[in-house]
Formats: sequence, structure tokens, C-alpha cells
Amino acid sequence: MTGSSLRVAVLGAGYFSRFHHESWARMGRAELVGVADHRLERAAQTGHPAFGSLEQMLERTRPDIVDIVIPPAGHGDAIKTALAFGVRAIICQKPFCADLSQAREMTARARAAGIPLIVHENFRFQPWYRRIAQAMGEGRIGSPLQATFRLRPGDGQGPRAYLDRQPYFRQMPRLLIHETGVHWIDTFRFLFGMPVAVYADLRRINPAIAGEDAGYVLFDHPGGVRALFDGNRHLDHAADNTRRTMGEALIEGTQGTLSLGGGGAVTLRAFGDPSVQTLLAPDSSPGFGGDCVHRLQSHVVAGVLDEAPFENRAENYLAVMEVEQAIYRSAETGLKVVLAN
Repeated sequence: MTGSSLRVAVLGAGYFSRFHHESWARMGRAELVGVADHRLERAAQTGHPAFGSLEQMLERTRPDIVDIVIPPAGHGDAIKTALAFGVRAIICQKPFCADLSQAREMTARARAAGIPLIVHENFRFQPWYRRIAQAMGEGRIGSPLQATFRLRPGDGQGPRAYLDRQPYFRQMPRLLIHETGVHWIDTFRFLFGMPVAVYADLRRINPAIAGEDAGYVLFDHPGGVRALFDGNRHLDHAADNTRRTMGEALIEGTQGTLSLGGGGAVTLRAFGDPSVQTLLAPDSSPGFGGDCVHRLQSHVVAGVLDEAPFENRAENYLAVMEVEQAIYRSAETGLKVVLAN
């Protein structure tokens, strides 16, 4: 089937959906045939064929792929509608579905229909994490021992926090982990395997919001690897764009250390050697986060047309949501939570 072209319809015309629209518009083997939003005028502003409902868009455009880019409360109905129409694949934004129960139901429905349902968890597709994974696979740092990611977007201060870009953040009862830290649950499992236990200390600093906006999460990974997510939305890091990497990382092993800077560069320092080698130059991609939206969408296109294996199928992503729940249980109880095998 190589060489075919797919028809893609996007549900959603909010803030982040623009990265999806732009990416599909330059996709080599796919054509963006429609954008639907409950506010028709907002869909029309994208410059693509606009529709006021998913049902209308499906009937008029007959897409192969539906890309769902709306808040979690609408995911269930949108997935059921797309499944009933019989598309070839569905992509759905994270946080995935209204809750874990609904996510399990939608996963079961997609499996029964034989339609791939892929969660749009794109951070593992950022080029710096791909390069880090490659370097680790090559043995460049020996046996990994520990990792740290310091989330420092610097957008959470003051009474107007998040209003300019994503105001719904302010009302989320769970923010730091559910909306943002979940990216590193998935990224850490991509790099080190599924965690076997978690310990969390979460807090709210800004009284203008409902959920937590700072905290630490310690992950126990197979083989004795420990990973620390150190998140604080009030603080920033050295970068011209603090949303490019959202922070800085260290991955340390018996034979060396990999570092991720705010510009997207990945460097390697061998154990006992003060010199540093650049493995990945600073990012210059036009899209969000090293163009990770485009990388994920390209991955889905290859899965549909070339039968390449999909990453982050819903049935695999449920484990990420289960880890998220364990993190909140740990924060509430003050105890380390051991995860089921």
C-alpha cells in the first residue's frame, strides 16, 4: 500500500489544534480534508474546509483518519462516532478520555472494531528523546542508573496564570501530573521501561488555580534505574523558548552522562572526562517541541499505509493512566505505591 494517500479530518480548532492542522497540511502522504469545531467560525478561521460537527464532517469528507483535538470530556462521544463511521485509524489527544474507566471502554470498543486507536502522546517523539534512546541503546553511558527531568516552563505565576494560552488549566483539580507530568510518565517508560513503583510529593503554590503546580515524583524502573520528575510551573530555565523542551534533563550511567538543555541540544560526557560531545544540535524546527506533532502524525501515517507498528496504542497507554493514578494515591497517602505487574 506504499504510495497511497490518506484523507484526514481534525476535530477541534482550539489553541493546540493549530499544530495539528499545520502538520497535516504539509504531510506528504495525507491530505487534510476538514476541520470541525462546535464553534463553526473558529473552524473556518483555520483556512481549511470547516464543519460545525464531527458527524457532518465525516459524511462530507469520508476521511481515513480522524484526529481528535478537543478536551477530554468530549473524547468518548467522538471516538464512538468515528468508530461507527468505520475510519481506518483514530488519533486522540491526551489527557485521554474523561477518566480511566471511559478510556478502558473506548479501548475495548476500538479493539472490537479492529480500528487502531492511538493516543497523541507526542513527547516521546521529540528528537532529543529519540537521540537519548539511541545513545543509551549504543551503550554510550554504560548501564543507566538514574535520570532527572526538571520541568520549568515559567508560566504559572500570578493571578493571570494560563489565561492567555490555556485558561482551562486554572480549573483543573489535577494539573501538574494529569495535564503535564503525564508526558514524562510515558517518556520515562519509553526510555527505561514501565515503572514498578512511584512516590510523589505534590503541592499547589499559586492560589489562583485549583490543582497542584509543583512537586516531585520518584519512579522505580526495572534494573534498579531511578528517575525523578521535578516539576515547578512557577520557575523557568535557560532557553529562548521555555516551551521547546519545557525544562532540562540528566541521564546518568556507569560510563557517562547525557544532558538535555533548553535549546534541545543533547550532549554526552564520558565518565571521568571533563570534555563534552554534542550528539544533537540545538533545535531549529518550526513546529511545537522539535516538531513532535508532525513526527507522531507521520508515524501514524506509516502505520496505516505501511503496516508499521504503532506506538501508544490505547491498549498500551492505559498503563500510563494507571501510573498517573498511583502517583496521586502516593501524594495523598505519603507512601510509595507499588504497581501491579
